[in-house]
Amino acid sequence: MRGEPSCPKCGGRVRAPGLFSDTWQCDVHGAVQPLQPVLPPSVDGLAVVVHRTQVPVWMPWPLPVGWLYTGVAAAGDDRSGGRAVVVACSGPAPLGGPGELLLISEELGVGLGARYAGIAGPDPGPYLSVDDPPATKVLAGGRPTPLWALRGTPEDRAVFAGEARGMWLWAVMWPERSGLLMYDELVLTDLREAGQEIDLIPCGALSPKIVS
Repeated sequence: MRGEPSCPKCGGRVRAPGLFSDTWQCDVHGAVQPLQPVLPPSVDGLAVVVHRTQVPVWMPWPLPVGWLYTGVAAAGDDRSGGRAVVVACSGPAPLGGPGELLLISEELGVGLGARYAGIAGPDPGPYLSVDDPPATKVLAGGRPTPLWALRGTPEDRAVFAGEARGMWLWAVMWPERSGLLMYDELVLTDLREAGQEIDLIPCGALSPKIVS
């Protein structure tokens, strides 16, 4: 787990704004929203991200049986606030064994979701066809939200993407068969609206997927 900001698109080092640029810079991707270090799962750490972010902080709530909150990270700085957020949850996969779920909410072009999806970004682009029917729907912030299964993603994971509250919403699950969880009427809550309920979120060990 790195202790300094990194590029949300590739994980590489970034340079802070300075004399010659007023944006964070990646040598490969140019101007980026810096990905801040992953925060280990704790209610206090989660609350810090929730209070600073400018995008929804989605979490399945209530969590599926046996699932725990297992980490969070945000892209952005003190001036811009969070422009992308990834929340990790871990628990028993629908067909047995451990499962991992990352939910990413981000503004257009940030590229964090594509990085975890294992595709060329920054957005779903050719991997998603809205001409096809959605693969599933979740209830996000009280609204039925269609998600499409992305094509051409690595075989070890299931990737879904759509739009919620004007932002990209990505769901990335390991192993691939854990994607069945997305067909189980999943309810997503924006933790910015959760109030004191955030104190009830059960925490587990840090997810290895959010730091990869």
